Amino acid sequence: TRFYTTSSVAETRNSVAWSLFFIALLYLSTPALAVLVKYEVMTTLVGLPFDKLPPWIAQWSWLDSSLVSVTDMNADGVVQFGEIRLGPDVIMLTTPELGGLPYAISGLVAAGGLAAALSTADSLLLTISNALVHDSLAGTRVLAKDPSSQVVFSKFALLATAMLAAAVAAFKPAEILALVTAAFSLAASIFFAPLVLGIFWRRTSGPAVVAGMVTGAVVSLAFMVAGYAHARGWVPTAGWLRQLLVIQPVSAGVFGVPAAVVVILAMSWWARSRGPVTPAVSP
Repeated sequence: TRFYTTSSVAETRNSVAWSLFFIALLYLSTPALAVLVKYEVMTTLVGLPFDKLPPWIAQWSWLDSSLVSVTDMNADGVVQFGEIRLGPDVIMLTTPELGGLPYAISGLVAAGGLAAALSTADSLLLTISNALVHDSLAGTRVLAKDPSSQVVFSKFALLATAMLAAAVAAFKPAEILALVTAAFSLAASIFFAPLVLGIFWRRTSGPAVVAGMVTGAVVSLAFMVAGYAHARGWVPTAGWLRQLLVIQPVSAGVFGVPAAVVVILAMSWWARSRGPVTPAVSP
């Protein structure tokens, strides 16, 4: 969200382009990291006698056995791959020690991850709170009487949003990667079609954009809920629906985005055929 502070349209475009580049680089490198971690586990841990395990395993297990644990299930005294458990939330922290680096490197990784998380959360909270207050109070008597009150309302909205996010995170509804992927799918389903069509197709109407956003959100959320219920056996499915739900619920954007595009196009054409309409973006 730092592109909000740029001084020109050209600088904003450059900022967004570089942001997307590094975001794509980060997510494309995640599978490579997973392969490297698995390789290190196979070469440095699997086949070791239990009495020769590196000390960092005992240290992490002492902190929380659900993070790292090695159990001799077949009582043969040798570590097997299936006997190693690395929690998904601790893999990044254990990777330096897994590769033979000192514990201090894990501390640096933790500090860097915490700084990145706080920076990202701060930017998102500011964006959400400002958008909520601006969209809900714009044109009201409150702001007309005292425009500076928007800042006060934004701070209260930020606090409420942060508390709600903390409450949801405390329940740990899913792993962090699944939550981030689901957030991207939902955001794409809601915003991609309106932004692209609203900017590059001048026949896009305002009501069509609203309908497209609602449709994208409903379709994406419905597929997530259906996939979540199907994975746990709560909803019996058969035939084509079973084949459809093979797709991961967090990938709901593959359905939400096309649905939003179709609704916006259809409603814009229908509205134009009935007379003048309010454009989505003012010329």
